[in-house]
Amino acid sequence: MTEPRLKTNLWISAQIRLCDIGFIPAVVARRGDSDAGQVMILRNLLDGTFELFARTTDMDGARVWRRVTGPEPVDYETANKLITREAEFDPDIWVLEIEDRDRKYEFDAPVI
Repeated sequence: MTEPRLKTNLWISAQIRLCDIGFIPAVVARRGDSDAGQVMILRNLLDGTFELFARTTDMDGARVWRRVTGPEPVDYETANKLITREAEFDPDIWVLEIEDRDRKYEFDAPVI
């Protein structure tokens, strides 16, 4: 049996609110399907580099975040190409951009 899921638009709204509480600027950079769209988080490190994460599940079915950009931050053009490529495959994706130089944003699942 699968665990109940929160609609994506509500999850995004909650993340923006949590960022507001933590004084972390966050905006929806791309709107996807409000019920079940895939989510990507673009972390802007405010030094010209970015990290991109995608919400997914591991082999056991547990929710995790995959670091799409690899272990090192990338420039905006590289991150945007990754988002564009994913959007061509899945036009329902959401992208939440977070300005987070100090990496204070806490993911709701492990990052792999």
